[in-house]
Amino acid sequence: MYTVRLWSVRHAKGLNAFYRGLEKVLIALHPLWAKIGYDKVEKPFQHFERGVKGFLFDCQMCGQCALSSTGMSCPMNCPKNLRNGPCGGVRENGHCEVKPEMKCVWVQAWAGAERMGLGQVEGHKILDVQKAVDNRFKGKSSWLRVVRVAKGLEDEAGNKPKPAAAKPAPKPAGVADSLAGGKSSASPTPPGPPNNPAPSNPAPTNPGKAA
Repeated sequence: MYTVRLWSVRHAKGLNAFYRGLEKVLIALHPLWAKIGYDKVEKPFQHFERGVKGFLFDCQMCGQCALSSTGMSCPMNCPKNLRNGPCGGVRENGHCEVKPEMKCVWVQAWAGAERMGLGQVEGHKILDVQKAVDNRFKGKSSWLRVVRVAKGLEDEAGNKPKPAAAKPAPKPAGVADSLAGGKSSASPTPPGPPNNPAPSNPAPTNPGKAA
């Protein structure tokens, strides 16, 4: 596997182009995966992905594949599991300080990125800071996850979108409302008596004597 892994880095540009084509095909087949059910196709994808990527890249099935951003060198093969590197312990010959017989995974990653073209979009991705590994995705298919994210079924953190809040149901309009064009059919309330009603026959100011 180690020899094939080094071969993959030397052919990083071609393998990345193949990866991009495969990604487009998988996304285009989203209606099929949705019809079958993503839960049902997860297991077959896991086995297929483990076989292909395990042979080419010694894939560890972290579920958060970053090969296109790391020169087609799987960072999970680093004994320190560094998602960003290399570390300060790289030997003078470019080998790992933990496994002296192995070339540093991140030195290989930069070599693969150079072959992909550091001045190009794909090669330049190695400058992106990779997030820490989320163990919730370990062992799952990263290919299917790419499709789900592209189709908005989940975000990068694996969270499903929240359903939109239901709008309150409109109040039913009365029969008279519909006939009167929305105006209320209730008759207006008659005005009440004044607070201080004046007497009907007010007494004279200077009343005279009775005749």
